[in-house]
Amino acid sequence: MSAIETATPSTVLDQEVTRDRFAAQPDISRLGERLIGACFNASGIDTRHTVIAELSAEDTKEPPVFYDRESGELLNPGTQVRNDLYIRAAPGLYCEAAELALKASGGFAASDVTHVITVSCTGFFAPGPDYLLVRRLGLTPSVQRYHIGFMGCYASFPALRAAATICAAEPEAVVLVVSAELCTLHVRTSNDPDQIVASSVFSDGAAAAVVSGRRPSTRQPALSLDHFETVLTPTGEDDMAWTIGDHGFDMVLSTYVPHIIDENIAAAMAPLFASDSVLASRPYSDVDRWAIHPGGRSILDKVESTLNLSADQLAPSRQVLRDYGNMSSATVLYILAHILRQPASAPERVCAMAFGPGLTVESALLTKEPGA
Repeated sequence: MSAIETATPSTVLDQEVTRDRFAAQPDISRLGERLIGACFNASGIDTRHTVIAELSAEDTKEPPVFYDRESGELLNPGTQVRNDLYIRAAPGLYCEAAELALKASGGFAASDVTHVITVSCTGFFAPGPDYLLVRRLGLTPSVQRYHIGFMGCYASFPALRAAATICAAEPEAVVLVVSAELCTLHVRTSNDPDQIVASSVFSDGAAAAVVSGRRPSTRQPALSLDHFETVLTPTGEDDMAWTIGDHGFDMVLSTYVPHIIDENIAAAMAPLFASDSVLASRPYSDVDRWAIHPGGRSILDKVESTLNLSADQLAPSRQVLRDYGNMSSATVLYILAHILRQPASAPERVCAMAFGPGLTVESALLTKEPGA
């Protein structure tokens, strides 16, 4: 990967303000109010972003759809209303992230792109985001297009794996991978603990990467995609799920997920490290940098303690969680972008990992090349 760039909506949610807004809803019980306070306060998040402009500090003066400013009530629009906003808001984020990635790629232009892979689990439209990128960025009409939909937080890994496979088969290929997730479209008030956890962490954002076997015209830091692994844990199918309901997509993010990860993370990492002759017999802490999808702070805590990692090794993941929250599949690309920008004088090994419905663990080993 010669470049990774990101794009976020302009509306910023302060975590404390958002906590108080959810806790003040008329249908929230006393127990629900306490759970909201506990989940939001322990989230490790300061700010998030959303495409729902009604939630901004400024009065949009539009008829309320998601939030009634006068009453302070969070509304519950139907799935079509939520998806309509996805259709209006997602294209700009897809295109912004993609254009930034191409500009930062060290010489690859829109005309060089041979394949497009888009990723999202938070909305639908057709012709889809892969199509609109071709039209709006002026890509060659014959570009091969793929869309990875509804796989959840780990979906950028299959996208990057597909890009690596394409480049291995076609050395001249230039693959544009773009993820855009508008998770806040589906957040709602609830006394259910799983919904409260989801409300406390999910957010919106987009990220794009340029993947190629060709060297760009300028030597700059890059990430080589060395190896990928997929593991299904023995349990967890009901603890992380994503279905479509009448009032948006129903998110399940159980408070039991950190426990499942704690019990299974070492076994899930074993095949990834076994694939590398240098790392196979070494402790996990010997990997220079880690990009762990921050499904929540407790998940990062479990990974850090179970794998005996240092606070510095998880610092990029915690920073992205603190500043942006959980943007589903786009989040790990934000973390890798952060790692790619850090100065380095020699090659560094990177381990990336994300968790999603199933419970599925996707992981990858990468090498950061420092550039010229």
